[in-house]
Amino acid sequence: MLLRACSRVRATVVRIDLGRCYSSGRSKAALRKSKAPHLPVMTTETVQFLEPKKDEVFIDMTFGAGGHTRALLEASSGVTVVALDRDPHAHRLACEMAVEFPGRLIPVLGRFSELPALLRTLDGYDRQRYFNGILFDFGCSSMQFDEASRGFSIAHDGPLDMRMDKDRCPEQLSAAEVLARIQEQDLARILKVYGEEKQSKKIARAIVNARLTVKRIETTAELASIVAHCLSQGEPSVSAFEYRQDKLRRPAHVATKTFQALRIFVNNELNEINYGMVLAKHLLRSGGKLVTIAFHSLEDTIVKRHLTGHVVDDVASRVPLQLISHTLAHETDTMQEMMKPNWKQLTKHVVVPTEDEVADNPRSRSAKLRAAVRLS
Repeated sequence: MLLRACSRVRATVVRIDLGRCYSSGRSKAALRKSKAPHLPVMTTETVQFLEPKKDEVFIDMTFGAGGHTRALLEASSGVTVVALDRDPHAHRLACEMAVEFPGRLIPVLGRFSELPALLRTLDGYDRQRYFNGILFDFGCSSMQFDEASRGFSIAHDGPLDMRMDKDRCPEQLSAAEVLARIQEQDLARILKVYGEEKQSKKIARAIVNARLTVKRIETTAELASIVAHCLSQGEPSVSAFEYRQDKLRRPAHVATKTFQALRIFVNNELNEINYGMVLAKHLLRSGGKLVTIAFHSLEDTIVKRHLTGHVVDDVASRVPLQLISHTLAHETDTMQEMMKPNWKQLTKHVVVPTEDEVADNPRSRSAKLRAAVRLS
């Protein structure tokens, strides 16, 4: 089978060269004045939950443009942040920011699943239960969406790439290469599971037919056009069915879920999120804080399962454990022991952006923040 949603992530990790962080020669003032290519979401709330104090050490698992990391470093003069990101461009930005905060910001290039090997290359950081706080900001950054050559966005025509790692991992297939090789049945399953696309079979059939009868799909515009044409059958015109409403009743391009599904599959995002949550449990000390920011239900569900104890062999259960099988019955004490979480949630419900933040940064409107404390 080509994939299994939220399947076990391999325990082995690849050792990645951290690379050198060269100073660009620009002054701190010039670096600070440079325009941020990505607006961080719910920065104030993140700092409030993590409560950075002097001599504490944090991991920003998704550095991006460094907005959250900067907020943590500026909140307390003695804070140190290990800044992880799988995107080489984000890693370069982290190296530039490290010039502003000498000795306090440690840029690291890699995925969540590569972090254990990366920490072994850093003196003093390869220890379990060591860190005071961990932050996840899942999904794509504005930098990736706004750069046409990355192939993430429907709005910008470019090569159908979608690899967050860019060319860092030569063995990783791009979205175009996946569509050129995949079987129709497997593609339909990807669209249904990762994109929650109700028309997954119809879209998969259209993509495979286009590949076999016309040409290989190589650009974002070609893929968006195929999906729009496929779903517009019977409509007066293709343009009449280019948009539909999402779960929040907002207009969204009909190919949005297809792009989301391919992006998640190409980058193995859900497995990486599951592995990252497992790492957080082992890396945070007792009383350490965890903050996660998710942008769709697939990401948030994995986080919620881990925080509430619905985990089997370090893999988030697809359904709550008490509902996993109607043929099994457990005593109350047994079920409570199975579901005993390692976390205490700091909020009863998810935290969402304020109306003012959504007005300033419309891309934040889907964000859901969860915060928790690591129990002993």
